Amino acid sequence: MVKILIAFIVIAGAALFLLMKGGGEVSMTGEQHGMETHAPAASDGTTQK
Repeated sequence: MVKILIAFIVIAGAALFLLMKGGGEVSMTGEQHGMETHAPAASDGTTQK
């Protein structure tokens, strides 16, 4: 059981290291809702049936 825990910690640490070293726009804060992430909705007043 201890070996599994140690292996998990090592693999999780390696994954975090690779994500941080990769740089770029990696966001670990979850979903973000803002104007820059969504396209404006087209509202022309018509409905489809």
